[in-house]
Amino acid sequence: MAITDWPINERPREKLLTKGADSLSNAELLAIFLRVGIRGKTAIDLARELLSHFGSLKALLSARESEFCKFPGMGPAKYVQLQASLEISKRYFHDEMHEAEIFNNPAACKRFLHSALAAKKHEVFACLFLDTQHKILAFEELFTGTLDCASVYPREVIQKVLDIGAGAVIFCHNHPSGSLKASEADIQLTQRLTKALDLIDVRVLDHMIVAGQHVMSFAEQGLLQ
Repeated sequence: MAITDWPINERPREKLLTKGADSLSNAELLAIFLRVGIRGKTAIDLARELLSHFGSLKALLSARESEFCKFPGMGPAKYVQLQASLEISKRYFHDEMHEAEIFNNPAACKRFLHSALAAKKHEVFACLFLDTQHKILAFEELFTGTLDCASVYPREVIQKVLDIGAGAVIFCHNHPSGSLKASEADIQLTQRLTKALDLIDVRVLDHMIVAGQHVMSFAEQGLLQ
């Protein structure tokens, strides 16, 4: 049965307009992006098969062009559109962050960091550099490692803070494994960086871990000392 033959309140587009985008499943959102299906399959059917084939929405968005285009009905044009949509969302969160007060909108901070690091296949250590009023000065990925670790050099972090002229920082790294738990090494590194930056009057506001669809805050968990 074609989607146009479904009850109006079950069609993805109409459902989005009446109930909001957050009411849609991953397959329904993807079906709106696809617009049409292929012979014998609706856009919803195709979306479900794509998600099943790649394993998750994250894996689909992170797929290489060659992998994506092997799937029946997909091609370079769809790949480009999907990547453009992903980049638009990243830039939206980037703009939202620059307009937000960090302390007044921690959710915006988490959304931005999630969009920046969630799709990374290797562990990345990054930093939000802030002025003394906690406005964004810059965001940079400082170190890239392996699947489960990234070497971080405090001396280079301090030099970057001085170069940018930051008065405060928020550290962030991802866990490709999907674990939100801070390791003992994560905690010790944060303590070392906090002590080092304290010597030059730069405050560490938080350290966040991005894993899967979630972001864990050291500050919220009482792990900052």
